[in-house]
Amino acid sequence: MTRDYRSTVFLPKTEFPMRAGLAKREPEILERWKDMDLYRRQREEARGREKFVLHDGPPYANGHLHMGHALNKILKDVINRGQQMLGKDANYVPGWDCHGLPIEWKVEEGYRAKGLDKDTVDRVEFRQECRSFAERWVAQQTEEFQRLGVIGDWKQPYTTMAFSAEAQIVREIGKFLLNGSLYAGSRPVLWSVAEKTALADAEVEYHEHKSPTIWVRFPFRKAPSPSLEGASVLIWTTTPWTIPGNRAVVYGEDMDYVLLEVGEVAETSLAVPGERFLVATELEEQLLSDAGIETVRRLDTLKGRDLAGGILDHPFHDQGYPQDTPLLPGDFVTTDQGTGFVHAAPGHGTDDYYLGLEHGLEIPQTIDGDGRFLPHVPLFAGKVIYTQEGKDGDANGAVIKALMEAGKLLTKGSLRHSYPHSWRSKAPLIFRNTPQWFISMDENGLREKALAAIDETRFVPPRGQLRLRSMIEQRPDWCISRQRLWGVPLPLFVHKETGEPLRDQAVIDRVAEAFEAEGGDAWFTSPPQRWLGDDYSAEEYEQIQDVVEVWFDSGSTHSFVLEARDDLKWPASLYLEGSDQHRGWFHTSLLESCGTRGRAPYEAVLTHGFVLDEKSRKMSKSLGNVTAPYDVIDREGADILRLWVVASDFSEDLRIGKEILKYQVDAYRRLRNTLRYLLGALDGFDETEKVAYEELPELERWVLHRVHEIDRIVRSGCEAFSFHEIYQTLHHFCAVDLSAFYLDVRKDCLYCDPPESAKRRACRTVMDILFDHLSAWLAPILCFTAEEAWWARGKLKEAESVHLRTFPEIARAWEQPELAEKWAGIRQARRVVTGALELERAEKRIGSSLQARPAVYVEDPSLRALLEGEDFAEICITSDVELKAESAPETAYRLEEIPGVAVVVQEAEGEKCERCWQVLPEVGSYPEAPGVCGRCASAVAQQDAAAQ
Repeated sequence: MTRDYRSTVFLPKTEFPMRAGLAKREPEILERWKDMDLYRRQREEARGREKFVLHDGPPYANGHLHMGHALNKILKDVINRGQQMLGKDANYVPGWDCHGLPIEWKVEEGYRAKGLDKDTVDRVEFRQECRSFAERWVAQQTEEFQRLGVIGDWKQPYTTMAFSAEAQIVREIGKFLLNGSLYAGSRPVLWSVAEKTALADAEVEYHEHKSPTIWVRFPFRKAPSPSLEGASVLIWTTTPWTIPGNRAVVYGEDMDYVLLEVGEVAETSLAVPGERFLVATELEEQLLSDAGIETVRRLDTLKGRDLAGGILDHPFHDQGYPQDTPLLPGDFVTTDQGTGFVHAAPGHGTDDYYLGLEHGLEIPQTIDGDGRFLPHVPLFAGKVIYTQEGKDGDANGAVIKALMEAGKLLTKGSLRHSYPHSWRSKAPLIFRNTPQWFISMDENGLREKALAAIDETRFVPPRGQLRLRSMIEQRPDWCISRQRLWGVPLPLFVHKETGEPLRDQAVIDRVAEAFEAEGGDAWFTSPPQRWLGDDYSAEEYEQIQDVVEVWFDSGSTHSFVLEARDDLKWPASLYLEGSDQHRGWFHTSLLESCGTRGRAPYEAVLTHGFVLDEKSRKMSKSLGNVTAPYDVIDREGADILRLWVVASDFSEDLRIGKEILKYQVDAYRRLRNTLRYLLGALDGFDETEKVAYEELPELERWVLHRVHEIDRIVRSGCEAFSFHEIYQTLHHFCAVDLSAFYLDVRKDCLYCDPPESAKRRACRTVMDILFDHLSAWLAPILCFTAEEAWWARGKLKEAESVHLRTFPEIARAWEQPELAEKWAGIRQARRVVTGALELERAEKRIGSSLQARPAVYVEDPSLRALLEGEDFAEICITSDVELKAESAPETAYRLEEIPGVAVVVQEAEGEKCERCWQVLPEVGSYPEAPGVCGRCASAVAQQDAAAQ
């Protein structure tokens, strides 16, 4: 009479489900973390440990999170959790940038939608609207960041609009004011007509733009050689509106130029037969084609340096522009396009500006904040460069028409090229000379201090160091003033007679104390005398109404976050942002800190790339290729996004989309199923079952050697911020070492050996170790899943949360390189057997590998001895194995990369055991347990006895 043995098999049992259901389960875990106040518990556990402080670069509080936010915050959280697991106090304080154009522009949009003019609204009322707008989005983004699994001090974050922050920003400005670095100056800056303010480099984007091109004659007034008398120099520009601001023409000293005399011209050409002009030799052919000149005479050739001392007439010399126009050398002249001569307008370009300073040129102010020519500009007063909507105005057309009427236009055209635009309004920008407040890069050695600090900073990846260094080496003085409303007021007074700023610590202190209590609005609601005190008269000083640029705000966060909180440290261990922040937050934080404290506010800087779609295109609503974080979270769960972050090389641009996420879902399933199998196989395991290391079989000791290796990789990866390597290592360990090998080999033992079996106890001992380590290793990455698994293990008495643990310690004895080498050889031989079995299954000659008794031919005696010393049949998951020393038949299965091993698959002899499914001759020999093998008969008998 047969018996149903299914109830006697020790199958895995766990409440940890196969289907993750992360979208539903993760919010429940978040609530539990909130109830236990996990963040505070971490701080208590970590009290007294070495601090690791990743200082949060503040995002703008002005919209829902996009995938770039998700990448940034997840990466920060993975790093923080990894450092916490390493045994440090990784306290994370999130923050927000709340001032500046992005928020102000959003509030203005509300006015524009209602047809209202924001300039008619009370200044303080408008600022309060900006503050309320920012507060709403701080609250919204707080929820969205936490849903990603990011842990931090969400109850006490920092914001740049906090009164204490505004007060400290005033103090930081005061330091530059008092040491003489802050000065009022006039310099061309990138100006947004649409937003009526100067923009920082980090607020500028470059897009394709169609510009008019003109070739203009500048006649010689004083020729440097007789051959040039009566000739002209030709310039080319894509900004005709800058011609009124011209004060010089620039040549390349080592460039070759040719003097041409025009012969025949096309009917539509504006060239005049007999006229003479200079052009770079390399550009002659293109110029003649563009200008419709059919024949020329080459009168002379000369080097650029031969033009030294030449003086030209401005094209509008007789119409209000009588000044000399000197010919000057410049290293920014190229022969890529144009004529080889550059018209220099010192008020409309950086190179032109510094050339003007070097040669004492006038730096005129010709354009107002609305993009109009000022009233004093001859011919063009009131003409508009760009409208408030960012459209072309009438200035270019007016200049071109005047040049034609003056006989100075040789030809014109158009060009599509990369041109600066505002990142917010998307409107094109202009270089405009305007009074601003600057921090000098050289007055107190700020540039040298910053460069020295860069050399002392660790950069990940290292190329970031060269990028930031080149920017600091070349950057002009730092313009920190903005002609806007929403920001920290510049706490400055200027003496009306001398034009000098008031440098008095007492004034700065009064402003800072007031801002600490009332906020920056006090600057606009209080009489000037409040700040000046009894020592100065308000009638003698002008109170500045500009606000501080937002990049100074964020560059100062180290002072009112890191230095102000006892639970943090200065300098920060790490600053981490996108690669664009080399010209943004990394840059301005470096300058602010070096200017006030003499060193960088960070020990290391890590940069990540941008998020693109699956085809490596920038995401945009118009392309319909946007992958939003909340869509992924609602569909797959936040842990899938977290896995995507670490599975990608975040030092480069990252790609995301449905197909890419499918790979992460599959990878996640492998990791989750490994945890699930361990949990199920450990059902009922307790301390009394544990086996000492010395008593473990070799296979278990090999597993612990791998744990030792992986622990080293995980720890070094956390220190190196190399989570991509950690992910690859853990995934390979779960998929190859465990699922496809160790756990597969030991299934028979786990399911069918009796509970007191030494091998089964050893296996479960190692599986308990595996779970403890794997749950900890995965915790920084899959923060929700690792927690769920930890709770499912029922180990709350040890730690209420996996995130209150540190990485488990590793015994030195586990490192066994000789054992690893031995088992590498065994696994190679197993690969050949497995390949042969797969072929037999595909040919349907066998069903299960347990139906086979492969003959394994091994040429190497030492390898054969290793295999004979192990239960190679169990390792290959067959019912038996026959090891042979002789040569294998030609028909035997081989793998080219594993020479010396061949396999012939034979059918196993005997009957199938109804309990373990092995095919053995002994099956049926035990009347007390019919239909099973001897091992299973013994196991069943023990269970029956225990049940009585």
